[in-house]
Amino acid sequence: MSTASRPVYLRLRDIIAAAIIDGRYAEGQMLPSVRAFAAEQGANPLTVAKAYQQFQTDGLVEVQRGVGMYVVAGAAEKLRRAERDSFLAEEWPEIRDRIDRLGIALEQLLTEGATESV
Repeated sequence: MSTASRPVYLRLRDIIAAAIIDGRYAEGQMLPSVRAFAAEQGANPLTVAKAYQQFQTDGLVEVQRGVGMYVVAGAAEKLRRAERDSFLAEEWPEIRDRIDRLGIALEQLLTEGATESV
């Protein structure tokens, strides 16, 4: 499923997940309020609340009533594992097929990929 065809709350969830994995929202740190994040992303607060609820359901954040939502210990690693598994199961096979179809050798990927990132 392309990024554009994914529901908005899942795209918002991806943004938050990336921020947790990257350490922008560290373990023990409070997430932005629903309203603040909605304003930042130009999204409906109810849609943001749905994305936040998914993190709560998955045990990645905890709610402190009247205060906010906090990233729990181990959330970044749990998200990293889930993202890795999803990539390998859903995205990598398509990428690997394209590499094979184009006749790109592993050595070429490693050398040209390394020079592109410098």
